[in-house]
Amino acid sequence: MENISSSQSKQFQPNRSTVSIDGQIKTTQIYSCDNEEKEEEKEGKAKGNCFISNYHKFYEEIDQFLQTISTIKNNQNPDQTPPEIPDSVGIFVKLFQEEIAKCDCSQDHGKWCDDSDEGSSVLEAVGKISNLTQALGSFSSDPNYATLLARTNEALQRTMAFFEEEFRWLLEDSQKTDPDRRSFHESEVDADSDFPGFPPETVSQLSMIAKAMIEAGFETECCQVFSIARRNSFEERLVKIGFGKISAEDIQKMPWGSMEVEIATWIQACRGCIKVFFSGERSFCEAVFADHTSISGYLFGNLARCIVIQLLNFSETVAMTERTAEKLFKFFDMYEVLRDLAPVMNDLPELKSEISSSRGRIAEAAIAMFSDLENSIKNDHGRTPVPAGAVHPLTRYVMNYLKYACEYNDTVGQLFQEGQEPVISEQNTESDNDEKSNHSPFSVQLMTVMELLDANLVSKSKLYKDPSLGYIFLMNNGQYIMRKIKGSAEIHDLLGDNWRRKRSSEFRQCHKNYQRETWSKILGCFKEEGLQQGRGNVVKSAVKERFKTFNAMFEEIHKTQSSWVVSDEQMQSELRVSIGAVVIPAYRSFLGRYRQYLEGNRQWEKYIKYGPEDLETFIDDLFDGTPSSMVRRRT
Repeated sequence: MENISSSQSKQFQPNRSTVSIDGQIKTTQIYSCDNEEKEEEKEGKAKGNCFISNYHKFYEEIDQFLQTISTIKNNQNPDQTPPEIPDSVGIFVKLFQEEIAKCDCSQDHGKWCDDSDEGSSVLEAVGKISNLTQALGSFSSDPNYATLLARTNEALQRTMAFFEEEFRWLLEDSQKTDPDRRSFHESEVDADSDFPGFPPETVSQLSMIAKAMIEAGFETECCQVFSIARRNSFEERLVKIGFGKISAEDIQKMPWGSMEVEIATWIQACRGCIKVFFSGERSFCEAVFADHTSISGYLFGNLARCIVIQLLNFSETVAMTERTAEKLFKFFDMYEVLRDLAPVMNDLPELKSEISSSRGRIAEAAIAMFSDLENSIKNDHGRTPVPAGAVHPLTRYVMNYLKYACEYNDTVGQLFQEGQEPVISEQNTESDNDEKSNHSPFSVQLMTVMELLDANLVSKSKLYKDPSLGYIFLMNNGQYIMRKIKGSAEIHDLLGDNWRRKRSSEFRQCHKNYQRETWSKILGCFKEEGLQQGRGNVVKSAVKERFKTFNAMFEEIHKTQSSWVVSDEQMQSELRVSIGAVVIPAYRSFLGRYRQYLEGNRQWEKYIKYGPEDLETFIDDLFDGTPSSMVRRRT
């Protein structure tokens, strides 16, 4: 269509012609352009414009006619005779009907509003038809008014049907053909981005149509087309990333492996909504309905609710499935997503409340799963000791579980803060309770788990027939726990210095108990009692027996404890050093005092089998996990 905004300044000359307004032929006076304007009109038709370019020549008379009707209505005189309908009104309606019919039959969508001036001209003509329809209704009892009203109504209805189809096409086809259209996880849209998948010129066209439809009284139709198109678009995107509508029954029956995949897809969909939908979509909605902010707010709210409720239905159904410890970390992820989604809904309080409720149910389920870890520890009553005193599988499981959980430190802290008050175990001492009172709920929960694990390990250490191996088992597990805590800044901070000092003290006590249980007996061989008689006379037979007893005891310890396992190299080294520091000086001193009484005798090497250096070598064989024989090196 050609821009005709300057046509009002042109001179028009009256001609006589005939035109049908009410089905009858009558003589009327119409207007024609001078030669210059006729050339412009021909040029406009040559360009393929839908609407003729000389509508403005009718507008002044139409506006005067509308003003006259408005004045009569304001006077509220029911007996007032309606003004005569100007011929130009009928001509305008007839020409408008013809051109709308041509546009309606055209398959060339969107061309009529490609040019902003042309689009504005079309919408201005539609506005005149709408105003005429409303005004003519004031005198619908008059036959002439009723006849023309029927025609303007028909023209308006057909125009709105045409606009509705164009509106739908722009909403749907623009995204289908947009090469930059991306799914949720591919998009880089942020709060300052352009409209999702729509070029600015399309947004402008949509806005023009929406304004015309709403002002013509077709708000419901316009909003319905917009809502359906946008909802379909988002559901299509959800399906594209693999998130379809799944029934609650199917989710309840789903094995954990499959559910884990569905949760990952749900998280992707939610983050996509936060990133794309609630940033660009709001701007898009506001731009299309720029002149009707209440409508844009209403439509955005409805669309947000439709999409979010679909996502929340999934999360709430998952929250009702069986609560097992293996699900915990995915529930942490779900909690984080819902936490991040809530602030985006600040201006939609009802929806924000729904999100908070769903987040609360996920939190409740996650806390129950964490409690399931406590139950797993309490119910682990295995009666078979771990071979060689190695780290128990329960210890590995619990510490790795806690390490992973503590990587969600802020999330878990908030989750426990919201979900419940911590429950102090009955076995805790008063000092334990005082210490816990200064910690966060999750710290308290973490300490409770560690106490349960310690108690379980102490119980398992008693399964070993050799108490020394029980202490090695406790040290192995204690060292593993402390190494995991040292390697995790989150656990380290949550448990605190007091807890770690207390556990270090307990570890040292286990070491002392092991030394006493194993090596205090062998040190008894070096006592002076019973080796002398009278005034310093050494009883050689007693000395022989002492060396013989020492050899047997040391050989048995070496044979047994070289098969024991101390996997931590530092602890292994510290144990060997501490044993050597106790045994070797005592043996060297004993050997130095009593060796002379045996060396001159036959088979003296049968009693003095090892030198101090041999013992040092043999001690270095301990805790390797493989039994080794004692071969004499030096004497």
